[in-house]
Amino acid sequence: MTTNATSSPDATAPVRSRRPTGPHLGALALISLGLTVAGVVTAALLADGQAYVSPFAPTAQLLAYYGEHGRAARVSATLLFGSAVPLGIFAATVYTRLLRLGIRVPGPSIGFFGGITASLTLMVSAVAGWILGRPEIGADASVTRALAFLSFLTGGVGFVVGLGLLVAGVAVPALVLRLTPRWLAWAGLVIAAICEVSFLAMAIQPVQLLLPAGRYAGLLWLIGVGFLLPTRRPTAREDQR
Repeated sequence: MTTNATSSPDATAPVRSRRPTGPHLGALALISLGLTVAGVVTAALLADGQAYVSPFAPTAQLLAYYGEHGRAARVSATLLFGSAVPLGIFAATVYTRLLRLGIRVPGPSIGFFGGITASLTLMVSAVAGWILGRPEIGADASVTRALAFLSFLTGGVGFVVGLGLLVAGVAVPALVLRLTPRWLAWAGLVIAAICEVSFLAMAIQPVQLLLPAGRYAGLLWLIGVGFLLPTRRPTAREDQR
């Protein structure tokens, strides 16, 4: 009986240390950014260098773009839809990781909400963009403009604001508990602030410049934190090093 009692902790310790941590966060963020960039590049190649047309453009320009480059719009939308999937998985995985690290504050839940919001709005934007590329739709000016605004608001404002919440939900506990280098955590807070302010693009057109800045900076930050976020809490001795 004594042998069993003393060997029990040793038998369970390796099991606890080898608990699965889910998909690699850095790889998920890399895939999401890669598909995003691939969508832009592919659209540019298929549309004679013009990867995007603003929903604020004249009606004739909108109709001409989607009428002539419908295939480019559909391919780009397909890749954009694909990029939303690893982002959603990232949000779920990092939420679980933070809980496993013992973080019991609203940050992980806020980040999870933001990541799922960003993923879903990006899917809606991609679906609207794919429909815009259909020749049956491109001839109707009112439908084309409505779908263009829907794609812009969901894939631009909705996505970036959700992404900012995801970044903030990870950056705050990472800064307070020193889970990542302090410069990376502070950079995340700055990026999150830029993303959240970008909602003003719905009322102030010049603020639209913050949308691509928040999108790509946020995704790059997720790559960095995905590779540096630990799978266990540092000990007191490790924190002092």
